Amino acid sequence: MGEKVFRGTKMKVYVVIVTHNPLQWIQKCFSSLRASSQQVITIVIDNNSTDGSSQTIQSEYPEVDFISSDVNLGFGAANNIGIKKAYDQGADFVFLMNQDAWIEPKTIEILISVSKTNPEYGILSPMHYNGQGNGLDYNFSTFISPEKCRGLLSDIVLGNPLKEVYELPFVNAAGWLLTRQCISSVGGFNPSFFHYAEDINYCERVIYHKLKIGIVPITKIFHDRQKREVSKHLKDPKIIFKRQLIRELSKPVLKKPLSYFYLLQMKNLLKGLLKFDGNMLKNIYNNYGVLLKTNIREIQRNRKKSLKNGLSFFSDLKN
Repeated sequence: MGEKVFRGTKMKVYVVIVTHNPLQWIQKCFSSLRASSQQVITIVIDNNSTDGSSQTIQSEYPEVDFISSDVNLGFGAANNIGIKKAYDQGADFVFLMNQDAWIEPKTIEILISVSKTNPEYGILSPMHYNGQGNGLDYNFSTFISPEKCRGLLSDIVLGNPLKEVYELPFVNAAGWLLTRQCISSVGGFNPSFFHYAEDINYCERVIYHKLKIGIVPITKIFHDRQKREVSKHLKDPKIIFKRQLIRELSKPVLKKPLSYFYLLQMKNLLKGLLKFDGNMLKNIYNNYGVLLKTNIREIQRNRKKSLKNGLSFFSDLKN
């Protein structure tokens, strides 16, 4: 499975899915892969699920290469395991897919066809619909605004002929087709990130390494994020501040150095004292704690690795 003729050789296409308590989405997600017109080899990396989903996937979808972790590795680190395994086994393409997403039968086949005629694109993604299929996924709709994805919305609204692919600087990793060239040049996700913003960093690195990111408008993926509980990673102020810190210090082109964050806290401290704002002062205290506890040197080392052309962040992974 997973092989078709590609440039005179057999093409190998892998799907990598990171799971963590995905029970409610298993049927739609994995059945859509079974129905794919493009045969694929599916690798699952499970981040210590406790909802019985691991057993369900292995019993109902035995074709899946299932890798179990006894700890939650986070999104990027778990994906790196799957991407590396696929790459080492000769993958021509790797399709990253969220556990709460599913595709149409021809989604991957069309993405690959577009990739062949547009090899400058390291990442291609379908249009992202919500779980009901009656509208676009809201976050995705903000990524294809006219200032970010020129021409797509205008062509849709005006009924103009659609282009094969529309370039944009970022699309979330719920459905990414990665080319082998992209993996060879950019490598894996930066391990400084645990959850959220790792895909933003990856897209920045794709562009830094002279590849493009695009949307293929005639393909679809359905992303059922409406049913998810809001993660603590999106609510906890200390986690949010640490992620912002890591994100800025990991950019290929630094715009906000470490000193920026210390100066910002000093300015806010003065404002908080002048306003007698207890909540503001508490937030500054917590932010200073994050700055002191965060391993800045490791973030800086990982940034340097990410700038190199090659299989960044794979060498430390076990085969």
